[in-house]
Amino acid sequence: MNFKEKVYQLTKQIPRGRVLTYKETAKLAGRPKAWRAVGNILNKSASWRTGIPCHRVIRSDGKIGGYRGGTNKKIKLLISEGVKIKGERIFKMRPKS
Repeated sequence: MNFKEKVYQLTKQIPRGRVLTYKETAKLAGRPKAWRAVGNILNKSASWRTGIPCHRVIRSDGKIGGYRGGTNKKIKLLISEGVKIKGERIFKMRPKS
């Protein structure tokens, strides 16, 4: 499995109400310094067709980060899944079920 496929697989496994950072995703995919590549891969994905919840990947500093559909849409999606956001930062996540 190549890096891109690993990123997609990992992102698909992020449960509703939870997030991973670009850096954590890169590390789990086997390339710990490739967090920018993770962002580029997810930006180019057709997530609405493939079911990849790329809105669940955020910046390491807790900020929301980019989203192909726009930051406001990413915020709305995360809030609808139970992620607490204050401003444009993750505030508190819902505990695992």
